[in-house]
Formats: sequence, structure tokens, C-alpha cells
Amino acid sequence: MLDIPSSVVTATWLTQHISYPSIITLDASWFMPGSDRNPKLEWASKRIPGSRFFDFDNVIKEQDSLLPHMLPTAEYFSQQVAKLGICNDSVLIVYDSHGIFSAPRVWWMFKAMGHKNVAVLDGGLSAWEKAGGAIETEQPIIDIPSSKYTATFHPEWVASAQDVVNHLDNEAVTIVDARPLERFTGKQAEPRQGVRSGHMPRAKNLPFPKLVFDGKLASIERLNRHFDKIGKQEQQYIFTCGSGITACILALGAEQTGRNHIAVYDGSWTEWGSDEQFPVVKGD
Repeated sequence: MLDIPSSVVTATWLTQHISYPSIITLDASWFMPGSDRNPKLEWASKRIPGSRFFDFDNVIKEQDSLLPHMLPTAEYFSQQVAKLGICNDSVLIVYDSHGIFSAPRVWWMFKAMGHKNVAVLDGGLSAWEKAGGAIETEQPIIDIPSSKYTATFHPEWVASAQDVVNHLDNEAVTIVDARPLERFTGKQAEPRQGVRSGHMPRAKNLPFPKLVFDGKLASIERLNRHFDKIGKQEQQYIFTCGSGITACILALGAEQTGRNHIAVYDGSWTEWGSDEQFPVVKGD
């Protein structure tokens, strides 16, 4: 059985291993609300050969939640993932068209559901092309034979609003916000209507672009420099952002530095900032 070397793999590694029957590539591209780009249509017109589109924004999400793209139950996740032909032994390589932006979200979802062999393609689709990887442009095969998949929820990867409340005064837990500084301090209004500006008490700011260079994750040395300023390696980390997407970039970066106690606050600022019961701080 093929085992991935890390939660981040290079395009060169993928070109050398993509012929393995256990490897499945997933296009997890997603664009900010208001964008006129359609990630599924872009996948249909240009993709890594054989890749499946992983729609966490509309399909593989908690359907009854008013919050965007929330993690679904293990049962629903299992049903939808099986429709993509994925089984528990599949080696999953997730990519997006930005480089590293939304793919870490799907990496985190699979981690939270107990999948062992899942990684993000460093540099995404662009890196694949630069490495000489083939590109598929004809109409994709939609009717993929279903497989059997059984997800096992691992709650340690996920933080709820109540978890965050419980740890606001806990020095052993570091809350890290991936939003831009202007939104973190409350100087810039939130893009979603009805969501207050500011951040959680004691939260620290690490804007996700600081961890990404030319579409690739920063070096381990640079990642360590950023995270060492925030907290010790053995601490518990809860990552948050606007709606749970870019927080996963921080989770991926932290995991690369050997930080093993990491969780993503799924509701993130969309939930926290829109509920008056949760405290909000403005300024640095």
C-alpha cells in the first residue's frame, strides 16, 4: 500500500505516483462569495486527469445549517464520499486552482473523519502543470462507480463555539485567527451582512497569506518562525477565520511544524460575530 510522505506533497511526487491505483485526486477549488468564477465549471474544463470535484460548499456539508459549508455528520460524509468512488484505503491528493487556498479545508475534513492517507498538493493545479503533469480538458466522467466508505468522526480536530468559549481564559490553549489584520482589529467591516467586526478575546492574528508564497506553503523554518511567536509547540491550538476555510491553511501549516494538538473552529467568525452572546474585542 502506498503511504504519503507528508500532509503536503509536491507536484513532482504526484507525477511519479499518480499511476498508483489507490491514488485519487480531488479538485477542492472554491472562490470567495461575490466572485463570478464557478469552481465546478472550471474543473470540468481543466483538471488533473481523473480528478473528482469535491464540492464542500454545496454538497458535502451540513445541509440543515444556516452557516456556510459546515462539516456534516460522519454518516452523510460517508455517503457522499462513497459516491466519488473513494474508499477508506484511497490515497487522496487534494488540490485547488489558487495553489494553496481551499484544498486544506478538504484535507482537514478528511482528517476529522479519520482518513489516514490524505495530503494537499503544494502549489495546486499550476504547480502540476509546471511539473509537466498532463491536463484533461474533455467532458469529465460524472457517473463514477460508488464505493464503500465508513467515516469515523475524530472530535479533537473540530472546535465548536462552546469549545472556544470554554477556552477563552485557558493559557494552555491558543486561539489563532487567519483573517487579515484590518478585519481582526475591526477597522474593516466584515463582508457578510449582520456580522460584527473585531475578534475573540485573547485571540492572536496570523493572516493566512503569511504562510503561502507563490501558491505554495512556506518552508518549515518560516512556518516555525510564525508559530513560535504565537505559542509553544505542545500547546492546544484552535484556528479560526471568516467561515472555516483559511483557518485550515493555518492548521496544515501548524501540523507541518509538528504541532499535534490542533483544531479548527468550524463556524468561525461568521458564527461568532453574528451572535451577540459571544464577546468581541476591537483593536490589536
